[in-house]
Amino acid sequence: MAPPSTVRNQQLQVEQNLNPSTIIPGLPNDLAAIILIFVPYSHHSRLKSICKSWKHFYSSAKSVISLRQKHLPPFSVSPLLCLFPQDPLISSPYLFDARNLAWSPLPPMPCNPHVYGLCNFTSICIGSHLYVLGGSLFDTRSYPLDYPCPTNAVFRFDFLKLSWEILSPMISPRGSFACAAMPKRDKILVAGGGSRHAMFGAAGSRMSSVEMYDIVKDEWVSLDGLPRFRAGCVGFFVGSGEEEEREFWVMGGYGESRTVSGVFPVDQYYRDAVVMEMKNGGGKWRELGDMWEEGERWKLGKIVVVDDGPSESPAVFMLDRGDIFRYKMTSNSWIKETSLPRKISDESSVGFVALDGELHVMSHLNGVKSNECQRLRQQKRSATILLQIYHPRKKSWRSVTTKPPFRHPLDFKTAVMCTIRL
Repeated sequence: MAPPSTVRNQQLQVEQNLNPSTIIPGLPNDLAAIILIFVPYSHHSRLKSICKSWKHFYSSAKSVISLRQKHLPPFSVSPLLCLFPQDPLISSPYLFDARNLAWSPLPPMPCNPHVYGLCNFTSICIGSHLYVLGGSLFDTRSYPLDYPCPTNAVFRFDFLKLSWEILSPMISPRGSFACAAMPKRDKILVAGGGSRHAMFGAAGSRMSSVEMYDIVKDEWVSLDGLPRFRAGCVGFFVGSGEEEEREFWVMGGYGESRTVSGVFPVDQYYRDAVVMEMKNGGGKWRELGDMWEEGERWKLGKIVVVDDGPSESPAVFMLDRGDIFRYKMTSNSWIKETSLPRKISDESSVGFVALDGELHVMSHLNGVKSNECQRLRQQKRSATILLQIYHPRKKSWRSVTTKPPFRHPLDFKTAVMCTIRL
């Protein structure tokens, strides 16, 4: 005689076969749905293989995300890192859940058979949408073939529909530019940029044009240009009040170049910042002085912005040569905040991103080796990533490791990252 537990399991299996729409046998579907939405978003794609009802449930992304936003407390909504390891036209981007150390792939962007090698683009998330703007690439229809050119293409991924769509292009093609989303206004600002490609160290054009994208109208409008040509810069908004009280900040970057021995071009990096007051949809620029003294540093390091909620001014941090600095707006200067507990062998290949109010410094666990044999081994499988995480309020460090799912090694010099909450 079979034990009672076995009989009960057989009955539940029969019930599920008779009614495949049942999410969890023995529970009402509305209660079962609430239970399943507590599973972190990064695990949803893996749970689709459990059974047909779970596949149907998690495939309805719009319903799942709506339920998560309705029933989950804010601290339970997963802060995710969206990472583009390579050219998104041929390689899928990934979502990384730092809380659960889980990876989840996204569909690749719409493919264009005439272009390849997209890099120096910008990604930004607003609500349940992921935007990919501009960049530099090679176009088989242009001449010469080995000369990169900027693009003005704009793509958007809808997490509710799980599909990409092509939006209105920017007025001016650009890559390596400053970009930021205006809080609660459904607008995106881009400033500066140029045509430089990652394959060429010091080449390409620079520009000063500024544009604003209206998400609702799907249209771009030109604003007052930057005071000078500026590429490779970063941008962010300051102020959480009315639109007239907000300011768009653009920091760092490079403008003109000089030559060494009359042959090798070298960029001249800016030490200042410029600010636009967002009055009447965009006002004039004002220039701030230098943020550091001559010889203190070569150029602006990697920048992240942490929104402190009700505070008018976000916290701006810079990673520079193993140290983290905090920007003081009152004195227009950088003050050392802390140093990395574990030094990195290749400081140029480091990821720096803000997630859930914490600063994440990403690098390969064993650093980047120059040995040819090690390089060949890394081509077969990706190296373990070390995350050194700093909490600005607690002034504390912690570290975790994760194994990325893609087989090729991750190059943080060219990888593009942004954050989203789902």
